[in-house]
Amino acid sequence: MGDISYSNGTNNGNGNGNGNGVNGKAHSVLNGYRKSCWYEEEIEENLRWSFALNSILHTGATPYQDIALLDTKPFGKALVIDGKLQSAETDEFIYHECLVHPPLLHHPNPKSIFIMGGGEGSTARELLRHRTVEKVVMCDIDEEVVEFCKSYLIVNSEAFCDPRLELIINDARAELEHREEQYDVIIGDLADPIEGGPCYKLYTKSFYELIVKPRLSKEGVFVTQAGPAGIFSHTEVFSCIYNTLRQVFKYVVPYSAHVPSYADIWGWIMASDTPFELSADELDLRIKQRIKGENRYLDGKTLSSASTLSKAVRQSMDNETHVYTEGTARFIYGHGHGSAYKQN
Repeated sequence: MGDISYSNGTNNGNGNGNGNGVNGKAHSVLNGYRKSCWYEEEIEENLRWSFALNSILHTGATPYQDIALLDTKPFGKALVIDGKLQSAETDEFIYHECLVHPPLLHHPNPKSIFIMGGGEGSTARELLRHRTVEKVVMCDIDEEVVEFCKSYLIVNSEAFCDPRLELIINDARAELEHREEQYDVIIGDLADPIEGGPCYKLYTKSFYELIVKPRLSKEGVFVTQAGPAGIFSHTEVFSCIYNTLRQVFKYVVPYSAHVPSYADIWGWIMASDTPFELSADELDLRIKQRIKGENRYLDGKTLSSASTLSKAVRQSMDNETHVYTEGTARFIYGHGHGSAYKQN
């Protein structure tokens, strides 16, 4: 749950003390002039993450989720959905380069891509930098969030206008089920599995086995964001998503990177029935040949390092036995108002 608090200040002049609160209570201290405004997110029961705000640019609610755009002092503009920080201006490139480039670089010739979620447009932006890509299907259920991001996240405006991008407003599971074509890469740019939000169904063994894998072309690659991957937090969902994908695909590679605005190490997982065999030098060559412009974060050595997990995390991942199903789901800490995916 994300909160807005006002330190040593007024109630922001709105008369009700909620300060346009983001998805939760906001607190006002009526003992002088307002000196600072803070965003606070509860990461676990006894741990909260907060940072100072310049302003609250927008708050609203759709039928599926609560949304807010904050102008933060340390991280620039930040998109918050259901009280969880989704991306921040200063470091979103880390998350999106890690999500997009590894699967595309490992594929011999990626032309067609399907994004589950991705409404803010940053995943599409990174995909469309690849010279081989001919078609990107971005499927997000929440049209209001997509339109919101088109209006406010100017950095992605070019991607939304690219003729190679096909935007579909629908439930990603239903859309993949009824489509007959196959894709070279399928990307899960999904909300985290939070109790009370139905997107956890898009992390299950049955979904991977019966819906995702049949829609991959020969040598196709699937990748998903997989939640916190820190020394303690990786056992929330990262390790069991990894073990679940091992039940479905022959080759599964977990990797991680520090994303400062998330206050943790973050994880992604690639899976395919074709081995991931490229060296750091081979990855660098493909980056040079295929990607327009310079990556800010990812190169061959970075990816090789990212897929080398610490001893403790590696041992824990190897020993994980939990398989993610609808009946045995795990969740990250928090409770969602809703989700980018409807209950089927």
